[in-house]
Amino acid sequence: QVHLVESGGGSVRDEDSLTLSCAGYPYNMYCMAWCRQAPGKEREGIAVVRFPGTILYTESVKGRFTISKDSDKNILYLRMNNLKPDDSAMYFCAMPQDLTHGCTPARPPATFNSWGQGTQVTVAS
Repeated sequence: QVHLVESGGGSVRDEDSLTLSCAGYPYNMYCMAWCRQAPGKEREGIAVVRFPGTILYTESVKGRFTISKDSDKNILYLRMNNLKPDDSAMYFCAMPQDLTHGCTPARPPATFNSWGQGTQVTVAS
């Protein structure tokens, strides 16, 4: 397992922006994901970056969220623009042990074996 640490969450208003960070991914990373879980809902994948640079988003965030990475610092980012109340959730970064289940936002969160502690995002209307 890899020790991941998220930061950057907060309370914002509708249409505001936030940038989340995830520190600690290994230099030989082949797949990293951002997932989120709202109260009473299942955890869902929303964005992945797959070595060497393929990026995929789930439909609900496409065009608003941007995943990127700083390879020198081993930090993964999630820039979130035009936030909506439905985006309120705990946000996690995650890394799988292998690519048995692929590397897409649809990959079941239960198949990732390294998680951060999460960072809360709350969007008020």
